[in-house]
Amino acid sequence: MYKTILVPLDGSKRAEAILRHVEQLAHRYDAKVVFLQVVEPTIVVTGPQVGYAGLYQQSFQQRTDTAATYLAALQGEFREKGIATRACVTHGTVVGAILDAAQREGADLVAMASHGRTGLARVFYGSVAAGVLHRIDRPLLLIRSQGVA
Repeated sequence: MYKTILVPLDGSKRAEAILRHVEQLAHRYDAKVVFLQVVEPTIVVTGPQVGYAGLYQQSFQQRTDTAATYLAALQGEFREKGIATRACVTHGTVVGAILDAAQREGADLVAMASHGRTGLARVFYGSVAAGVLHRIDRPLLLIRSQGVA
């Protein structure tokens, strides 16, 4: 039923709440798991202090490297359990990058955790889960990770 499962993560324990569900599905359907982390660019306002551009690039590269290391560790854990995996670090807006990756990877399922925000917190922080839900063209497994540290 599922051959490729895309798992967007942000490095938080809350996002990782989806992993046990993904592990079970991957074993059940002998599916490949594609871990994804999106590194969003930071808006830089330039002025007379041109030196900040170098700091921005260094910070952006560091966040990209950290994401790659994080995903590689998860890959190792899943491979030890006999699950085929792939890791992908991409850049851009989170919702758009998830949708693009689902298309590019041929994902049969996108599996992710919602942070469980409601009310003003959801309005203020936005909701990646809601953005994906409203625009995705394939099955989406969404769990609420509220209460996870």
